[in-house]
Amino acid sequence: MKALGILRAVLLLSAVYFGLCLSGSVAVAQDVGADIGGGAGIFRAKNPEAKKKSTKATTTSTTGTKPANRGTGGTRVSAATAERVEDLLDNGNGFRDARKFAEAEDAYQGVLKIKPKDWRAAYGLGNVYSDQGRWDDAEKAYRNAIQWAPNEVDPYVAASVVLVQPGVGADNAKRFADAEGFARRAVQIDPKLAVAWDRLGVALQARGIFNSETEHSYRRAIELEPGFAVAYAHLARTLNRLGKSSEAAPLYLKATELAKDPATLNLIAESLQGENLWPNSEPVLKRALELDPRNPTSLILMGRLLIVYKRYTEAEPYLKTATEVSSKAFQPFILLGRTYLALERLPEAETTYERASTLAVLGEKKQLAGSFGFEGVGDGYMKAKQKSNAARAYQRALDLDPGNKGIEQKLASAKQN
Repeated sequence: MKALGILRAVLLLSAVYFGLCLSGSVAVAQDVGADIGGGAGIFRAKNPEAKKKSTKATTTSTTGTKPANRGTGGTRVSAATAERVEDLLDNGNGFRDARKFAEAEDAYQGVLKIKPKDWRAAYGLGNVYSDQGRWDDAEKAYRNAIQWAPNEVDPYVAASVVLVQPGVGADNAKRFADAEGFARRAVQIDPKLAVAWDRLGVALQARGIFNSETEHSYRRAIELEPGFAVAYAHLARTLNRLGKSSEAAPLYLKATELAKDPATLNLIAESLQGENLWPNSEPVLKRALELDPRNPTSLILMGRLLIVYKRYTEAEPYLKTATEVSSKAFQPFILLGRTYLALERLPEAETTYERASTLAVLGEKKQLAGSFGFEGVGDGYMKAKQKSNAARAYQRALDLDPGNKGIEQKLASAKQN
């Protein structure tokens, strides 16, 4: 029944879209920030493999001495050190699965302190950063893993995912081209890996390429793995772009029927929101959160939806949880600050934006300075006739966006007696 309900939502997209335009929801949506990007939530890289203790190099050689164990990065290490590395990797994997990201990061970093070029540790770090939406950190980690193990397929696939996340102020054209290159390399390494073909299609799509190759990539993924729900959803969207909507509809149904996990449900919800079909994403996200109440992507998507419809009180708990789960990601904090600002809880908004500022890259700092950031907090304080507080907020906005004449004028006004 749930699958049929979501299918009806998909088949009614155009009618709902015009309704949203008339209600003004499309315009309202602009203040909740950019898309999470590239269907990030639908891909969760598998953990690096920690070798079983029974497989470790403890065999005695013909001379009666134990051979030194070589790590995957080529570093010669003792058997005891190798065992410690495997334990740390196993700990990192366990912490990641439990969403204890700080502990997972420490464990993987611990491996690199012992063996500086262990590709599995770099790959594990990339996974932890990716789970939190820390795309720049994830990209660096995956690139290290690729450099240290150029024939391992997993880092190429994971890097292609990260590189299609739009970076604020970044050279997205180069990032998307690199994503395509990494996906093509993954296909070369393992031509029968369905997810590699799917990511090739996504990379082409990110570059604005909707053609026969994009379609073929998704169809090849489905051929290799008929139960791959994500590929059906990606193919459906591509066919819509190619004017083959009649072929897309049954694929949406198939994707919905196959969706058993929050990640795939997030893909459906994010696609709906990307087309400004916000109401249809709510039941999908509720289903995802029933399966995983602390899924960061589901929480952020639900928070965005509720902000769009000015249901700020409802949005707060979702976004607070998102900041707890992804404590080093920018987006949940700016959305939570936006919620506090709308609720006129100015001190909380200011504190939350301050936290976001420690996580922001260059383009995000300007966003944080604006009317849905510190400038907005200053405006709120001015409205409440709290000029000293307003001056402080405007000054923080200028720190983040130096030379902004509008904010300079507001600061001058706040400083007047």
